[in-house]
Amino acid sequence: MANREALRELQSRLATRLQAARSAGVQASWLAVEAAGRKYLFPLAQSGEIFPFTSAQAVPYTQQWFLGVANLRGGVYGVVDMASFVAGQAPAARSDASRAESRLVALNAALDVNCALLIDRLAGLRNPDAFTASSEPAAGSPSYFGNAYTDASGAHWQEINLQALSQQPRFLSISA
Repeated sequence: MANREALRELQSRLATRLQAARSAGVQASWLAVEAAGRKYLFPLAQSGEIFPFTSAQAVPYTQQWFLGVANLRGGVYGVVDMASFVAGQAPAARSDASRAESRLVALNAALDVNCALLIDRLAGLRNPDAFTASSEPAAGSPSYFGNAYTDASGAHWQEINLQALSQQPRFLSISA
């Protein structure tokens, strides 16, 4: 019950901040998340609903980064461990404390992929004014990587184009 109230409070805060940004003429561009110590920016237009972490029903003979399927608001979604997919390795074990902050970020329904990305922590909403520098994706980066950004504290943020990610053959080929 406490988790539901915390989720409602988070959604309420996000809705209030979005409304304030609209009325102030500032448009948030990204949902900032963290996964395995790395910081990512998901375009809001490509992001869907945010769910609390729920265990996924394992699916045999799939990639290690594909955690299984989960029932999210009556829909069946594939669950992908974001950090292990990007790194191309097995998911790291999560402590109970880190699971409490973990969230599932669904891809926008317009992308036609019933998938949710497991992230370690939400870091709020960001707009371009929050960053001091940006750079093009490095040579050899995955095609779903967008620009890289640096914030005022010197932290590095990597934009992830969720539409490009959802069309990647590796992302769509979950069989081992």
